[in-house]
Amino acid sequence: MTATFTIPTLETERLILRAPREEDMASEIAFFQTEASHFVGGPKKPHETWRLMATVVGHWALRGFGFWALEAKDSGTYLGRVGLWYPHGWFEREVGWTLMPTATGKGYATEAAVAARVHAYDILGWDTAISQIDPVNEPSKGVARRLGARFEQMYDDPAYGQIEIWRHPAPDELENGGMEAYA
Repeated sequence: MTATFTIPTLETERLILRAPREEDMASEIAFFQTEASHFVGGPKKPHETWRLMATVVGHWALRGFGFWALEAKDSGTYLGRVGLWYPHGWFEREVGWTLMPTATGKGYATEAAVAARVHAYDILGWDTAISQIDPVNEPSKGVARRLGARFEQMYDDPAYGQIEIWRHPAPDELENGGMEAYA
């Protein structure tokens, strides 16, 4: 059996959201060998990171959506992953982001997450989305706030422990398709 699927490419003013590539692995392996990865299940050994990235790509085949690789338009630099996530057993469909440490603090996560959420609402027909955030991950909470998401509840995730659930505005609550997050 051969699975076929297409990962659409999205573009924003500064970013390209594209299919993950094997050449992204070096950055992912380096990231997952640091403590900076602890909010997303790290640190990980290189073979564990490879399996994670295979899961990211496989999610597209099984669900028809997933995480895009995030690339800077001006330099082609790999910046991390942003996208839509709903593996088996997950709390609810999620908009998520993981950036390389050198890419944080520049608005990339917010810009890319807006594009991902617009895709979820306008193309996939979602009527809601959440983001799961570690309670001490203040930068990620800041991204959620800029996206208009609000803290909803605590959740005891079987893999990650206590996680905050942040609810994104519904499509009809957003102005200009959610692009106000750029303002």
